[in-house]
Amino acid sequence: MQLIFDFPVVPRFSFENFVVCAGNKTAYQFAQKIAAGDATENLLYVYGPEGSGKTHLLTALAAAIGGDYFSWREAESLHAGGCSAEVPCGLAERFHGCAALVLDDLHLLPDSQDLRVELWELFNACYTAGKKIVIAGLLPPKELPHLDGHLTSRLLWGLVARMDVSDDASRRMILKKLAEDRQMSLPEEVIDLMLLKVRRDIPSLGFALEAINRYAIATKRKIGLRLAKEAL
Repeated sequence: MQLIFDFPVVPRFSFENFVVCAGNKTAYQFAQKIAAGDATENLLYVYGPEGSGKTHLLTALAAAIGGDYFSWREAESLHAGGCSAEVPCGLAERFHGCAALVLDDLHLLPDSQDLRVELWELFNACYTAGKKIVIAGLLPPKELPHLDGHLTSRLLWGLVARMDVSDDASRRMILKKLAEDRQMSLPEEVIDLMLLKVRRDIPSLGFALEAINRYAIATKRKIGLRLAKEAL
């Protein structure tokens, strides 16, 4: 599993602090293949729910292969002026000369034919040139909206892996890693409480952990069950 949050890219997202578990082991192994420069593997697509670590994995991989990371959450920056035959959407310019193509949140691709065409052309150019391509989204390729059929088929040619950290064992591993990164002592009973009282998605658990940490610092008390109940 991973350190996780599908939040904006930050330097702490690396392979070193990515927590590997049953739900993301395959995706992690595939990413390692791409990072190792395996000439037979240049294309990876990973998918899974919010908070499953896709952004963490893509950020780590982008750093390892010298790729240019882009999230479709920032799509408006590409076509703020509109897309037309005379005014391209800016995707090709955004990745001009890139060493590798790393695209996150593909499920947020806008419903624009011009942008679909531009994305397909960029993908095809990178693929033909033998550049590494790593893409992530919430859904498997065939379920992605607004995607060119050619690109859907091409994604299925490469490595495809689902990421899922929805089991309690994975959640515990991630919480312990997040606590370790914050130099927190996190008792098992506090983790039990969090899994009982907090929404069980990783971002919500991460926010709860931060709330507990800040409350402990503010009150100058050791983290325990009573403090956690007060903080939550």
